[in-house]
Amino acid sequence: MLSENQTSIREFVLVGFSNPSEVQIFLLILFLLAYVLTICGNIIIITIVQLHQQLHTPMYLFLSHLSLIEIGHMTNTTPKMLVDFLKEEKFISFVGCFTQLYFNLFLGLTENFLLVLMAYDRYLAICIPLNYTTRMNSRTCRNLSVACWVGGLLVPISPTIMLCRLPFCGPNRINHFFCDLAPVLTLPCGNKSFTEFFFFLFISSMVIGCFSLIVVSYVNIIVAILRMSSAGGRQKAFSTCSAHLIVVSIYYGSVMYMYVRPSERGIRDSDKVVSVFYCVVTPFLNPFIYSLRNSKVHETFKLMIAKTKVLI
Repeated sequence: MLSENQTSIREFVLVGFSNPSEVQIFLLILFLLAYVLTICGNIIIITIVQLHQQLHTPMYLFLSHLSLIEIGHMTNTTPKMLVDFLKEEKFISFVGCFTQLYFNLFLGLTENFLLVLMAYDRYLAICIPLNYTTRMNSRTCRNLSVACWVGGLLVPISPTIMLCRLPFCGPNRINHFFCDLAPVLTLPCGNKSFTEFFFFLFISSMVIGCFSLIVVSYVNIIVAILRMSSAGGRQKAFSTCSAHLIVVSIYYGSVMYMYVRPSERGIRDSDKVVSVFYCVVTPFLNPFIYSLRNSKVHETFKLMIAKTKVLI
């Protein structure tokens, strides 16, 4: 995949955050704490869903897949960033850089597909409730989940190969804390107009396409909820969608800011902050957003804690 005669660069330098050493230590502790809490929170969500039969429904199974994606997102970027806080020069190999970039695309696209699937699940449950169990049975749920992962795995392969085969002859400094698409796109030698346009079109079509499907689903959901005669029914329906809507708003707000715009020569400090938001903050918040607004998760978690105390 990485052709010897295409590039003279064997490693890149990550600029990271340009802060005094005291601030770097503070950020190290802050991101380490966020990483540990994110891993623990998402593992708890996955464990609760897998071990308790009453949560073996499409909504919660999709939630466990989302938690697995968030663990992957954090693990792809945060450990390397934590180590780099302790270094003056932050190097990453050519292969390591494009591996990180590929996994960022893979997990990002899988999350896009899964958020669409979760919106479709809510659409079926609220707009076509009588046919919900037949349309979203366990086999369909499993097949759609696998399709999200396979699609996310396969779609970025060709674009990543295309990018890493471009000639990289210098500079080798990436103005970011990880190998993200936008800063890496500024590094190949020669005319990059076609490459930048291709990736802008590729990412925009994926993100806007998925976001549009979610919007269509929720327009139909809102119309169906407003037509309900029971106030209690409307409140329950809104409650089942609220957590997903919050996650969608946070995720697509940051992703569209970062990727759905023309390529620029370089990356600003504000872009790094937004990257922290969707690489660290969003995976950290997701388990809390879903658990705090979900009585079933609350009850199951309390039951699991009670059983653990009995065993101890």
